[in-house]
Amino acid sequence: MTAVVELMDYADVIERFDPVLGLEVHVELNTNTKMFCACANEFGGEPNSKVCPTCLGLPGSLPVVNGKAVEGAIRIGLALNCEIASWCRFARKNYFYPDQPKNFQTSQYDEPIAFNGYLDVTLDDGEVVRVEIERAHMEEDTGKSLHVGGRTGRIHGAEHSLLDYNRAGVPLIEIVTKTIEHTGGRAPEVARAYVTALRDLLSALDVSDVRMDQGSVRCDANVSLMAKDATEFGTRTETKNVNSLRSVERAVRYEMTRQAAILAEGGTIKQETRHFQEADGTTSPGRTKETAEDYRYFPEPDLVPIAPTAEWVEELRKTLPEMPSERRKRIQREWNLTDEALRDLLNVGAVDLVAATVEAGATPDEARSWWVNTLAQEANSREIELAELAITPAQLAEVIGLVNAGELTNKLAKEVVQGVLAGEGSPSEVVEKRGLKVVSDDSALIAAVDEALAAQPDIAEKIRGGKVAAAGAIVGAVMKATKGQADAKRVRELIVERVGA
Repeated sequence: MTAVVELMDYADVIERFDPVLGLEVHVELNTNTKMFCACANEFGGEPNSKVCPTCLGLPGSLPVVNGKAVEGAIRIGLALNCEIASWCRFARKNYFYPDQPKNFQTSQYDEPIAFNGYLDVTLDDGEVVRVEIERAHMEEDTGKSLHVGGRTGRIHGAEHSLLDYNRAGVPLIEIVTKTIEHTGGRAPEVARAYVTALRDLLSALDVSDVRMDQGSVRCDANVSLMAKDATEFGTRTETKNVNSLRSVERAVRYEMTRQAAILAEGGTIKQETRHFQEADGTTSPGRTKETAEDYRYFPEPDLVPIAPTAEWVEELRKTLPEMPSERRKRIQREWNLTDEALRDLLNVGAVDLVAATVEAGATPDEARSWWVNTLAQEANSREIELAELAITPAQLAEVIGLVNAGELTNKLAKEVVQGVLAGEGSPSEVVEKRGLKVVSDDSALIAAVDEALAAQPDIAEKIRGGKVAAAGAIVGAVMKATKGQADAKRVRELIVERVGA
């Protein structure tokens, strides 16, 4: 039986405590091969089909550093306004875990490749918060455990476990913030906004596919509380591998309310890792959190140090794209958006989607209307991010083009979008399968108009008498008869012609 967890009302939490955050984001790079071997760096595939002696940690195998991964790490560091180390090296982080075949992780410890940076993030109301970056270091991902037979999908209660080492050795960049203080009740929002801004930056750099649903970007959220009169930080918990923007916010908020209830009763917080439960937004205990000493770090003897020259770093700086914040300012000018309209786009995560839809042929107003209104509502109802909807900007631009060409009404266009979201194919394929194209044949429309006029002779007389507004009833009847596939404007013109008004 699951124990009942006491929570404090959020308003009371903020009145009594100050939250302190620390966010660690792991980013899988999109290199062709793994970090230290030539195995393919691809998501999925048959279990244990993308492995070799090196990523399996077999005796006698030796690692070789992936140069593109180092390049990606430096570009990430530069984009985060970090200093780039002129000399750094890898270390062995020693711990036993079934999905870590070597029993150590090749990582960086006290000599990261990038350090001392910052990222400015914009909150929902436009307030800008600067999040300081402690470090961005290179390491390798672990394999994946599948626990079979239990209720929770975790090892406790499972009948047996399966191991897939395909992910072992995938290049990772871990980006660690400095402590984030003085955010008060907005701490969960700041956490979400930071991960959102970081994901957008990584996408612009094209160093990762940033698929949070596939684990390409994962956030570990460290949360602690300080009493209002305290001078030292409280004990923190680390909620591991949170894999959606919404969940980052929920995890931070839940931990704040859980910890506050414990502290208010005179209890103490255990320094531990915790697991986030997507179903109900709670966290559950994991393992006692280790310290750096527990990992017995020491320099990796099989890899030479990394020493990027100043010239190479500057060459990489020149490859940086327009940063998302600067791009948004430019888009706001070009599209003539108010601050409020831009915030609406930011709040639903639609800026890049709208921009891509415009590049595919739609106007900014058309694209913005669809993404901010219709599709944002769809994403909210499914409790997913807007970008996770199964429709691309190019497909939406195709739908908008069909409307502008008179081949779809707005109502039919929404039905086409629903078909695309349901996986029925491209917009043109959905139109064909569902028979949704606008009826543009005048002979068919005239027949429908004549039938509707004959069924409502009193309305016809009103129109003849000059009450043209009464034609709306006939338009409605024709639209119903044609299943919404008639051009309402053309129908109205034909009604006036047929009654001789």
